[in-house]
Formats: sequence, structure tokens, C-alpha cells
Amino acid sequence: MHIPDGFLSTPVWLTMNAISVPAVGVLARRAHSQLDDSRIPLLGVMGAFVFAAQMINFPVGAGTSGHLVGGALLACTLGPAAATVVMTAILAVQALVFQDGGVLSLGANVLNMAVLGVLAGYLPYHFWGAGRLRKFSFFAGGVLSVLVSAALTLSQLLISGIPMRTGVLAISAGLFLISALLEGLITVAVMGALEKLNPNWIHKPMSDGRLGMGLLASAAVLLAVVGVVVASAAPDGLESLAEQIGLADKATVLFSTPLADYEANFLNSDWLRKAAAGMAGLMLIFGVCILCGRMISRRGSA
Repeated sequence: MHIPDGFLSTPVWLTMNAISVPAVGVLARRAHSQLDDSRIPLLGVMGAFVFAAQMINFPVGAGTSGHLVGGALLACTLGPAAATVVMTAILAVQALVFQDGGVLSLGANVLNMAVLGVLAGYLPYHFWGAGRLRKFSFFAGGVLSVLVSAALTLSQLLISGIPMRTGVLAISAGLFLISALLEGLITVAVMGALEKLNPNWIHKPMSDGRLGMGLLASAAVLLAVVGVVVASAAPDGLESLAEQIGLADKATVLFSTPLADYEANFLNSDWLRKAAAGMAGLMLIFGVCILCGRMISRRGSA
């Protein structure tokens, strides 16, 4: 669902950038009320886990793959404001280091997944997370976050003047729905596992939650080192749509990086290329999220 450069018209990506920058700024300021120093490591661990999970594509049908987006998962564990900051950091690193998503269209991706996608994923948890519908709120949040992000992405392409036949659009919408349902199931599974280990790990991450954070960190490493080998090579929903409507050739890359496409191209082994890029991404995301957390904490204190 990462929109590359060349897909959106200039007025559209400029407008999305103009909206997303102040939106993230406002939410970053609000994140201070949800964040204390003891929770800052949680931002790094959650960011690293979601980044690793996004690298693992799974088949969703019709030669298309999907992957966890993680908006609802971040929102339920960190709160919507801090989750937006972490998702923005992930998307920025993916665009600038791994060439996953455009640099000019970064504002659109941030708005779709980090701002409105995260807020949509948090709504069910906000209304039902404290009662008997708690598990359903995780599922509904995962589904809603992906559907909102997908709807925004398709809308931006249409506004940019990209022609889409009704049949192709319907198939793409169906594939996004399957991805959304799988997102909901994964969100329920991860949240359920963490809460089963320790119900208070989110609220006391540096004491009661060390086991949960340790397991998440270990899972992130396994995904980055082992999961990338078995991940589906099929294009994701947006890539598949672009191929069907003849848009794929319009994708542009502003500059090249040594870790493009999540591979350390300077290594010989296929597995080493993927594993090294994954581990580099984990460390980079962890560090960026910790830095963002400290900046938010200090700015709020000031």
C-alpha cells in the first residue's frame, strides 16, 4: 500500500504533504501526555516489530500478496498519537533507505497509514476495548485501519486522473478486504499473546512488561532473518493493481540506496542480502523511534 513516486499527480502529492506535516506535528505534541520515560523503549520495540512484520508478504489470492500494516496494533499498545509518530518514522525510513514508497508521495503514505489509518484502527479499541468486546475491538481495528488506508490510496489515484475499470477496481477492493481481515486476525493474535503473558505489560513496560518486550524483539529478529526467506514474492495489492492498469511503468525512483528493495546488494548470498537488510532496518527503526520518543518527552517537559 506504499504509493511510489510517479503514481500521484503533483497537486495531489503536494496537498497530501501539506496536510500530513502539520497533522503529524499536532499528534506528536499530543503524544507527550501518553508518554513517559519508562515507555520510550516500547516505541522502539513496537516500531521494530511492525517494520519486520511489514517485510513478510503472505498470499491473499489471484497472484497477489499482503502484509501486516500494524496501525491498529501500534494504536492499541502506544495510544493513537504515539502510534502515529512511530508509523511515520517507519514509513520515512522505508522510503528513504529501502525505496519502499515514494519520497515525494511520503505525505500521502503518512496520511493514509500513519494518521488516518492509525486513528481508524484505534476507534474500535476506544469504544469497546475495556469491555467484553475487547478481542473484537482488536479485530475491528485491524480491519478498519487497512480498509481506510486502502480507500484513501485508491481515492488519491483516482483524483490524480488514473483510469481504473470497474472490474479491476472491484477485484482490488476484494483483495484489500482479504488483507484487512487477515490484519484483524493477526492483531488479535499478537495482542492476545502479549496480554496472556502479562496483562499489564503495556502499562508498566520497564517492570511487568519486560518479558513481553523481549519476546516482541525476538520475534522481530526472527521475522527479519528467517521470515524474509519464506515471504511471498507476489506483488502486493497496490503493485498488482498498478500492473493491471498499466501504471507500474510510471513508478520513479529519485535516488538509489544500498538497501533498496530490502536487500543488501553488496553481499553475494541471497539470504544474507535479505537478512542483513532486515537487521539493519530493525536497528535503524529502533533507534529512530527511541530518538523520537526522547524528543517528544523533552519538548513536553520544556
